[in-house]
Amino acid sequence: MAQEDVFKKVVAHCKEYGFVFPSSDIYDGLGAVYDYGQMGVELKNNIKNYWWQSMVLLHDNIVGIDSAIFMHPTIWKASGHVDAFNDPLIDNRDSKKRYRADVLIEEQIAKYEEKMEKEAAKAAKRFGESFDRELFMQTNPKVLAEKQKRDALHERFAAAMNAMNLDELRQIIVDEEIVCPISGTRNWTEVRQFNLMFSTEMGSTADGAMKVYLRPETAQGIFVNYLNVQKTGRMRIPFGIAQIGKAFRNEIVARQFIFRMREFEQMEMQFFVRPGSELEWFGKWKELRLAWHKALGFGDASYRYHDHEKLAHYANAATDIEFKMPFGFKEVEGIHSRTNFDLSQHEKFSGKNIKYFDPETNESYVPYVIETSIGVDRMFLSVMCASYCEEVLENGESRVVLRLPAALAPVKLAVLPLVKKDGLPEKAREIMNQLKFSFNCYYEEKDSIGKRYRRMDAIGTPYCVTVDHQTLEDGMVTLRERDTMEQRRVAITDLESIIRDNVSITSLLKKLS
Repeated sequence: MAQEDVFKKVVAHCKEYGFVFPSSDIYDGLGAVYDYGQMGVELKNNIKNYWWQSMVLLHDNIVGIDSAIFMHPTIWKASGHVDAFNDPLIDNRDSKKRYRADVLIEEQIAKYEEKMEKEAAKAAKRFGESFDRELFMQTNPKVLAEKQKRDALHERFAAAMNAMNLDELRQIIVDEEIVCPISGTRNWTEVRQFNLMFSTEMGSTADGAMKVYLRPETAQGIFVNYLNVQKTGRMRIPFGIAQIGKAFRNEIVARQFIFRMREFEQMEMQFFVRPGSELEWFGKWKELRLAWHKALGFGDASYRYHDHEKLAHYANAATDIEFKMPFGFKEVEGIHSRTNFDLSQHEKFSGKNIKYFDPETNESYVPYVIETSIGVDRMFLSVMCASYCEEVLENGESRVVLRLPAALAPVKLAVLPLVKKDGLPEKAREIMNQLKFSFNCYYEEKDSIGKRYRRMDAIGTPYCVTVDHQTLEDGMVTLRERDTMEQRRVAITDLESIIRDNVSITSLLKKLS
């Protein structure tokens, strides 16, 4: 199945089974804004819980906060967002559609990489087990030709972005003959900058109102609270502050479902370190964060680092952890060495001394910061894409199954009476009432047991328990596992211990320790 078809099926699956709905759906939706349904909110909360516990529970020098969405407008002046939080945009005159120039060029680079991968895939199919991929990629003329085009474009693009040369960005689009996906034409306008922050007014009168912004990132709420946390928590460097919260960006080119939205959620941790040690800590956090992703079991080949050549004005090192989505490798987490830029700016603009006194060196300084930042919605999408599976069974039937990591699954256990009579529903309810205090359970009695299994497969429920007539006699139930579909008889009294050990967040956290 083509990867673009897989993505369309994932999007449709999200709506059909209560994971994600278009926002304001009965009013035909609102562009690039989505609501999480009854299954989606459980999965999303489990992802956030996994991240939060991996930060705050596993590290005794990391604590959490929850800062306000509205902040003093001078904060965004100090951070550079008022003057520099811009995207390079270009319009197609025929379709009247607006695009990010950098995204158009990145997609062109990805096309060269896709051509290289297709050549490798064809060769692997032709040569079988004797295929040497590394040698093929280094010697095949077609691959080398595409690599040369990609490298040349990448070098030119990086130089234009570093210099923020808008004319050169447009010229690259022209030279690469990049067409508008809608009109198919190359009738482009000039490239210009567009600020992404939403603004509103705070105050009771028009004359007394103050212009404020919906935060475009959660990091600044941590920076302006760093000294409050350090003093009240008696924290010593190195230490970190974690936060999960909403952010807002007026994305003109919001696309690919929940991958790029105007209202989204971030999981960020700012780690404060001694100046001069930041690059060592940067390397450590790169490894720790990749291990966090890999613990989910989607395979090492699904992840890669992408080191930034164009660094943000505040950074001296940056890398992305990219996940292989159906539409290519895309960023799900960023790790940045932000130097002391943010704290120094806030010290300058606020006029307050926010230096840290280090009792070990007997000196005061502005700490350097290592940032790890994940988009919750992108993480959600990566989990859904990696878990979605269509398979043909031995009897010729097919099923759609979400192979979600058990700890993240919205429902851990479905309790199903075989029939709606003979005391089986009552017994099933009794079992559910015993287990619902330990994990999220789901009760269903409608339709045949086979159809109910399929519905549970489709929402990723790792275990199903079937209560039958024999249960009333011997206290045993049939426990079915989602991935293998294996069934076995177990005692009702053993259910909690069997299931809890496999579905708890602790099972993931132990892989990290």
